Amino acid sequence: MIQKILIANRGEIAVRIIRACRELGIKAVAVFSDADKKSLHTLLADESYNIGPGPSSESYLDIRKLIQTAKESGCDAIHPGYGFLSERAEFIKAVEDSGLIFIGPSSKSVSMMGSKTAARDLMSRNNVPIVPGTLKPISNLSEGKEIALSMGFPVLIKASAGGGGKGMKKVFNLGEFDSAFESAKREALKSFGDDSVYIEKLIEKPKHIEVQILADKHGNYYHIFERECSVQRRHQKIVEEAPSASLDEKLREKITTAAVNAAKACGYYSAGTIEFLLDTNRNFYFLEMNTRIQVEHPVTEQISGLDLIKMQIKIANGEVLALHKDNYCMRGHAVEARIYAEEPTNNFAPSTGRLTHHKIPSGPGIRVDEGFTVGSEISMFYDPMIAKVTAYGSDRHTAIKRLTGALREYQVAGVSTNIPFLIWILEHKSFNDASYDINFIDEEIEKGTVQGIIAGEDVTRTAAAFGVIMRHTGTQISKNVAENGSGARTGWVEMQYE
Repeated sequence: MIQKILIANRGEIAVRIIRACRELGIKAVAVFSDADKKSLHTLLADESYNIGPGPSSESYLDIRKLIQTAKESGCDAIHPGYGFLSERAEFIKAVEDSGLIFIGPSSKSVSMMGSKTAARDLMSRNNVPIVPGTLKPISNLSEGKEIALSMGFPVLIKASAGGGGKGMKKVFNLGEFDSAFESAKREALKSFGDDSVYIEKLIEKPKHIEVQILADKHGNYYHIFERECSVQRRHQKIVEEAPSASLDEKLREKITTAAVNAAKACGYYSAGTIEFLLDTNRNFYFLEMNTRIQVEHPVTEQISGLDLIKMQIKIANGEVLALHKDNYCMRGHAVEARIYAEEPTNNFAPSTGRLTHHKIPSGPGIRVDEGFTVGSEISMFYDPMIAKVTAYGSDRHTAIKRLTGALREYQVAGVSTNIPFLIWILEHKSFNDASYDINFIDEEIEKGTVQGIIAGEDVTRTAAAFGVIMRHTGTQISKNVAENGSGARTGWVEMQYE
């Protein structure tokens, strides 16, 4: 049985795993880089070890160092969280070969799903609908053009070795193809070390629907309903919810059945996610499989009552999943927003610095998964997500209202955040009536109407945050600082911290 787990990750997911370990009576070991010395996960773990400098290539991506630390600290398992090495088959194989338990799928399953083209081919042979397109990488520009012409524009050129919008280019006519093809290959090589690309038919105005899967090592497969993740900026999810307002029971049955078939096709076990695109005619197509826990897993936990991290650990322990309608069912609605340290009024540029004030919201149905606390550094080296706020309600309307209220209470100083932008999304008509698609945010930004709204919201939040802080500290603040907005706010709060 697993007694001690090394968490090969950082931030809020490391904190989330530590808390699950605590409930199971398992000791949690954190690793951290020089840039993360004051991060919350280093404070909460039973033991914490420095594994190197800030750049992830010298710390969180160093397989040898992670396995060595796990062994020297007496761990018998490693949990990868998400991102970093979580979907690297070579990492999983190294953990397996070392005699440690990997809390996740087998290296074989990850290898099968790691290549987008190989995964598409596997799905097409197992009755899972895929987006029309190639099943193998494109060998050269001429071949790509021929395929695009025969398929008909618009098409999508995509990296074979990864996702997240990297190496992905929309092409609407033949004149755009050459530059898009070369650009996609360069970006794919830079992001994934592999410049192979393939072509899909571009599904216009789709919804992004994903199904949560749980499977044990004994051949038991379950779906834990679906999530909608169509609120995206540059292919990055921002707001997620469960269940999807776009599905009725008949369509839900079809898409969850397809997801289970996809997991069975690669002999999968652990928690995983099958992602689909839903077109305007309500046809759905396999997009990819994420062979790990997802950032947005809290919304599924809220509507199902299940603890997905604890179940991952139990599956790795070899336990049998015995899920049935008596111990989990779908109830209510949950919406999650990701809090990023970034400048919405400056093209969402990352905002780095030290958190000098951090007060999370609370209230009925509110859950906050945070990875930082006062004094923590938001570094240039990693994804700038500070926390996730999830709101649960008996229905979608209640969940949205609760989340909006929670974001208005959330106080952060020392860095700028996207909170004003999130509030704008939650109050937008297209979001509230669920008529949006994955192009919603990018189209609104292109219209140029978003920036002024966000800027106005930010000024209001700044004044409100100052009022709360001053009431608690009794500190006076000069008129010019109060009127200077976020830059002055940062300087003032840093003075209080020092």
